[in-house]
Amino acid sequence: MVTIGLLFALKGVQFRAFYRWLERDYGPWFDLPERTRLQRLLQTHQDWCDSFLADPSFFTVVDSYGIELIHPWREGRSQKQLGKKGKSNRRWIVGVKLCWMINDRGEVVVWDWNTANVHDQTFLPLVEPFEGQTITLADLGFACVQGVPANLKLCPKGTWNERMIVETILSMLTGVCRLKHLFHRVRAYL
Repeated sequence: MVTIGLLFALKGVQFRAFYRWLERDYGPWFDLPERTRLQRLLQTHQDWCDSFLADPSFFTVVDSYGIELIHPWREGRSQKQLGKKGKSNRRWIVGVKLCWMINDRGEVVVWDWNTANVHDQTFLPLVEPFEGQTITLADLGFACVQGVPANLKLCPKGTWNERMIVETILSMLTGVCRLKHLFHRVRAYL
């Protein structure tokens, strides 16, 4: 299940296309259940992802990443719409924001997601449990009037090149996993 889940994440296509590819090219390797049963199994075992989380290092970096679920013109057409309209990288999207805290080796320490209409400050609780363990670098989007955790260092643009590791990883998510657009429509599968 873990291998199939990783392949699906790396393939970055709709699940039907992924299942056809998996069945055609790697069917003999796996004892594949029917497609919808496999989707339910992946959703049931998604908590196994937590075993891949890494320990924090001296410096960690936190940043958010906008993922478009539908085109902004289609906003509001469904009553069960998962994503909300918000800005990501200076453009409007209807979707979600993924926030990752990454250590200096590029490994994910902790992550969370929310709708795209929330500000980066929403993800400050990700940083708080690591006070005293790590210094976390973030962009100015995490600035908060009520204050930020003591271990969070807000970095203006062009400073602290250590932050580039998260930009590199988010760029790889766009290029390799095609994570800028997802096709999931239900919260449990996202």
